[in-house]
Amino acid sequence: MNLDDTIVAIATPPGRGGIGVVRLAGPEARAIAEPMLRLKHELEPGRAIFGELIDPCGAGALAREKDDSARIDEVVVTYFQKPHSYTTDDIIEISAHGSPVVLRHIVELALARGARLAEPGEFTMRAFLNGRLDLAQAEAVRDLIDSQTLFQAKVAAQQLEGSLSKRLKPIKQKLVELIALLEAGIDFAEDDISVAPDKVILGHIDDVRAPLEQLAASSAYGKLVHEGLTLAIVGRPNVGKSSLFNRLVERERAIVTAQPGTTRDLVSETVAIGGIPVRLVDTAGIRRALDEAESIGIQKSMEALADADMVLIVLDASHPIANEDRELLGQVEGRSPILVANKSDLKSPRSSVPDHLLAAIETSALTGYGIDELRAAILARAGGAAPQIETGFLTNVRHQQLVADSLAALTSATTAVSARVPHEMLLLDLYNALRALDEITGATTTDEILSLIFGTFCIGK
Repeated sequence: MNLDDTIVAIATPPGRGGIGVVRLAGPEARAIAEPMLRLKHELEPGRAIFGELIDPCGAGALAREKDDSARIDEVVVTYFQKPHSYTTDDIIEISAHGSPVVLRHIVELALARGARLAEPGEFTMRAFLNGRLDLAQAEAVRDLIDSQTLFQAKVAAQQLEGSLSKRLKPIKQKLVELIALLEAGIDFAEDDISVAPDKVILGHIDDVRAPLEQLAASSAYGKLVHEGLTLAIVGRPNVGKSSLFNRLVERERAIVTAQPGTTRDLVSETVAIGGIPVRLVDTAGIRRALDEAESIGIQKSMEALADADMVLIVLDASHPIANEDRELLGQVEGRSPILVANKSDLKSPRSSVPDHLLAAIETSALTGYGIDELRAAILARAGGAAPQIETGFLTNVRHQQLVADSLAALTSATTAVSARVPHEMLLLDLYNALRALDEITGATTTDEILSLIFGTFCIGK
């Protein structure tokens, strides 16, 4: 990638809107942008200037200043002077009205004057290559853009501030100190520099391993926060699955009628429960099908049940347990489903839940009773009770694998010490452990990995 190019892209989402932003970055950003602008004041670093977007072709500068027919749009232009910008290059951001035609015309004018269309993620890649961000922070930019819940956004913002990098820093420092100790013993053996005994080396390895294992343990919760989970709501017809689904979604998303078997297809919606994105799937009532359409719906319900991360079985608290309920409970045995006794507002002593189902959460989709308790149960079952105050946990599959690789190398190093392997060979394992940690922040990264990471970004970021 040529960092001397000046690149341009639309930085706002496709479509029409009140405002659209075109971003230029590179050494010629200002020279390319100024001929297409008629500004009220000279550009100043860090200051937004009101002006007009004009057609720079055909008329001279003096004529353009007086010719209103050359005006295309009113704009606000912001100039970020190097190195105090996102990429550390000169950056010009032109905020126009969000017409796709106008924004595309700005890009075409920039391309005609020598700019190059930015690749996906190229602005953020430049920020990384220029030392503005490390790789973990750059990946957090993508996570922040892709976040579906406020908690996901907060976690990504912490990563963008360097929370993971800061947590890794003392771990890497201890590992470097151990490597330096062994290197000194090898390189300067003739100078009577003592070689560390095995007990000391193992102690140093344990000092590195312990916090790294704690970091690895955070990956389960981090994955949950980052990826969320799927919850299938199942049960026999007319137990209130769709009503309960609507209560959790907090809007009338699924059709609800008094007639059993209304839901024939899967209805899904993603909601935030404790900051974790949960994809709720409302399914067709499971019973002996009365027609072909219902049969297909029930088949889809069974597929959703098999694919879901978590299962919520809805029972009717106003009626005794039916055979369909018992069959469904038998099918999910071993998956620890969440049991819900819905229609609790209609419950009578004769229709109370049997003893073996006393763990069911009583709810009423009609009144909202028990919905908060149900959300809390979903969160607890998902593992959302993990310490959310802790920062710098692993949310990225690539990071999880690299931490696992580093721990595996440390295990090999421990085995090598016990086997009295020469320190030259032991150092290979320690360097492997360090290299894996360096790849998280980008201190050691191949071009292929960079292309894979930044290729998932949107153009303009």
